[in-house]
Amino acid sequence: MNKEQLKKMKEKLEKEKAQTEKNLEGFAKKDKNLEGDWDTLFPNWNGGGSSSDMEIAADEVEEYGNLLSLEHILEIRLKNINAALKKIKKGKYGICEKCGKQIPIERLKVHPEARFCLKCKK
Repeated sequence: MNKEQLKKMKEKLEKEKAQTEKNLEGFAKKDKNLEGDWDTLFPNWNGGGSSSDMEIAADEVEEYGNLLSLEHILEIRLKNINAALKKIKKGKYGICEKCGKQIPIERLKVHPEARFCLKCKK
């Protein structure tokens, strides 16, 4: 990979990092005690005993469960993006973590935080 390609990949990773963090900020907050951990905000329900209030509360709890799954996926993506940015700094970017061979640029263009070549990914 040449310097220009590496520069473009770094820019793409930085944009994806910012977008992933923005997505997380929409429903979660950073955990101050654990680096890379986010906490989905639980809905603030003020009670109410009517059946419509209970239905609303149930919907909010269901949405919270869905957001927990999304949080987990985005945290993993963010972790992989940060790892790729660190690899760029160390001069190790684009090298398969399993076989040690260069990951094809075509794969990195689609999945810039890729840790493995396609052969090892399978």
